Amino acid sequence: MGAVVDEVDVVVIGMGPGGEDVAARLAGAGLSVVAVESRLVGGECPYFACVPTKMMVRATDALGEARRVPELAGRAEVHPDWTPVADRIRDEATTDWDDEIAARRFERTGGRLVRGVGRISAPGEVTVGDQVFRARRGIVLNPGTDPAVPPIDGLAGSPFWTNREAVPSREVPESLLVLGGGPVGLEFAQVFARFGSSVAVLEAQPRLLPNSEPEASEVITAALLAEGIQVRTGNGVEHVKHDGQFEVQLAGGDRLTGQRLLVATGRRTDLRALGVGAVGLDEQSRTIPVDERMRAAEGVWAIGDVTGRGAFTHTSMYQARIAAADILGQDGETADYRAMPAVTFTDPEVASVGLTEAQAEDAGISVRTGSTRIQDSTRGWIHKVGNAGIIKLVADAERDVLVGATVVAPAGGEIIGALAVAVHAEVPVSRLRRMIFAYPTFHRAIESALADLGT
Repeated sequence: MGAVVDEVDVVVIGMGPGGEDVAARLAGAGLSVVAVESRLVGGECPYFACVPTKMMVRATDALGEARRVPELAGRAEVHPDWTPVADRIRDEATTDWDDEIAARRFERTGGRLVRGVGRISAPGEVTVGDQVFRARRGIVLNPGTDPAVPPIDGLAGSPFWTNREAVPSREVPESLLVLGGGPVGLEFAQVFARFGSSVAVLEAQPRLLPNSEPEASEVITAALLAEGIQVRTGNGVEHVKHDGQFEVQLAGGDRLTGQRLLVATGRRTDLRALGVGAVGLDEQSRTIPVDERMRAAEGVWAIGDVTGRGAFTHTSMYQARIAAADILGQDGETADYRAMPAVTFTDPEVASVGLTEAQAEDAGISVRTGSTRIQDSTRGWIHKVGNAGIIKLVADAERDVLVGATVVAPAGGEIIGALAVAVHAEVPVSRLRRMIFAYPTFHRAIESALADLGT
């Protein structure tokens, strides 16, 4: 017997946050939609990333504040217990890694969920196992990403962790080696260190958070070192050995050991497995180029991590509504990434929007910067312990607007909101200077950074 062929309006491959959103929008508009998912409906974010890791961070922050009591308010004894954290992740965040609720939510929109691996088998055609779907209106690709495992000698085949093993863990390792000093690596490093692990972060680049402002890297590195976390930068890992515990050999010859090894060295998508060559796209590429309406090829839209605009849930959701409007023939918005925000949920938080100074210079912008230390603000002085941080502004001197900003501070992810509005709306710097900033708040330090920006 031949494959069963179904004709539908749209096939969505990948039901991460963006895929779930675009599929629900299209189904709700009356289109016949098939959504294909090989794992859990909702994708990485609710089960192995954003949500459960922020539950870890919430617990970690409570421990961090409790340990500051002696400097502020008397005496406190802290006895970390991972069990309530693991229970909350299992019971509240993931329902024991069961996506039934999410699947039912989508199906209530009128869409059809198909379990399996979806692959473009011809233009306008998606094959899932022995089922073939012909899409009259189009195909939406939201494949997400998998952890990228570097080709380090001895790593493959060892029982290393990625976020998918770290999040469900019921125990805190006695010692942990974190391979990668980006946002994911640093969040896990601080979480497990505050729960009692002996932690070392290994980053091949010269500094932690290598894509952030250098000043942000300095602040977060100092904060992690102060908590007893080892930081080894500018020195790649040459060899990994596992014999009951992990041993890594650095390029410089040093060896470090740990009970667990967490690999946090980026993400990747297998475009060949997705079959994008069938619609003329490069299967060897790391990303799928899209236009301002998320069009990747004739009858094909792509959203999320695979577009190369940042592995953020908020990017995927933003792109989902643009793609849905285009598929529905609506005169909707076009993509504008100039105010893309990002937050690393360490303590202090590292938040950014728009361009760094280096990125702005590379873009040929006439750059002017201004900065201030959080501890020099009134609120920082009041906060006293755990008050290290910065606000750095990057301005286009010719247009008199901010093109980027970085905040490292307690609640830095909230402070960045005001600066995201300024970058997105291209508010003149002269107008920002005339704002009234509430006193005494952390965000009032924006005023000092504006003053440092000069005229």
